[in-house]
Amino acid sequence: MNDTGNNSVALVVIGEEAQGQRLDNYLLRHCKGVPKSHVYRILRSGEVRVNSRRVDATYRLEIGDRVRIPPIRIAERPQDEVEEAAKARVDLPIIFEDEAMLVIDKPEGIAVHGGSGVSFGVIEALRRQRPQAKFLELAHRLDRETSGILLVGKKRLALTALHDMFREHGAGADKRYLMLVKGRWMNNTQHVKAPLLKYLTDSGERRVSVNAEGKAAHTVFRLLARWPEMSLLEAQLKTGRTHQIRVHLAHLGFPILGDEKYGDFNLNKRLRPAGLKRMALHAWRMAFRHPLLGTPVECVAPLPDGIRQYMTTVEAQTPREFSADNLQQILEHQ
Repeated sequence: MNDTGNNSVALVVIGEEAQGQRLDNYLLRHCKGVPKSHVYRILRSGEVRVNSRRVDATYRLEIGDRVRIPPIRIAERPQDEVEEAAKARVDLPIIFEDEAMLVIDKPEGIAVHGGSGVSFGVIEALRRQRPQAKFLELAHRLDRETSGILLVGKKRLALTALHDMFREHGAGADKRYLMLVKGRWMNNTQHVKAPLLKYLTDSGERRVSVNAEGKAAHTVFRLLARWPEMSLLEAQLKTGRTHQIRVHLAHLGFPILGDEKYGDFNLNKRLRPAGLKRMALHAWRMAFRHPLLGTPVECVAPLPDGIRQYMTTVEAQTPREFSADNLQQILEHQ
């Protein structure tokens, strides 16, 4: 698809990696740098053809389809800028990999994909580092500030199965997160069912709030450790709403330490000098069925050093009030 940006017509034969994908989504991925509106304009005008005939944007591609793509001028970024962006994100620890998928322990501070002011993300870095890979697509998302387990599909059928799994709202995948929160959390286990509504701030930034008009959201929190002014929790997602854990905790009055969107901003200013230089939220464990084989898969991403070291600092200053029976087992996962 390297010819897309030339001044000539490109004729692409569809392989297994694009089988079943909608035509518009295929073009949006492969015509990087082209405005979305322009892609849909050439679709509506009939300039894009499949097997020499006009088709709708929702057409599902099949192996062997011949897609005609008209000349498109793409505003490309300088090559050295692309390479530097990739080099800055080479440290992507692989937890699990086979022919169908791979699982990454995503570092905090890196977006999962480019967009919204971020030119390069995990998926772009992976594609850059693996130029021979025919197919690499995100199976789900993590916030830029969140570290931990991230699934990537290497085959179209695997990606579709993973998407279906995540749509089952907890029935298909057991997703667990670890977080440090402000305050003394008292309940050993607490189910939080509070609907969440997306909205935009005056500056155009996406936010979420608890609102009766929002979508149903369910999180199960478990207490792992407690200090006089801080608690370590595990969260199990039963639904997968945007910013779900962060908003549920802020709503309850236990914001995640270092959360710049929903946290205690005055407290956050004091955390950096004290040693916590990130949001203390980490996707630590995921158990699910393999998307193609159906066999059980369990992936664990150890608690990052930045969070672990801050806990050690607090522990040295104030005594721990509570420890769950499985605390050491979780912390010793490496």
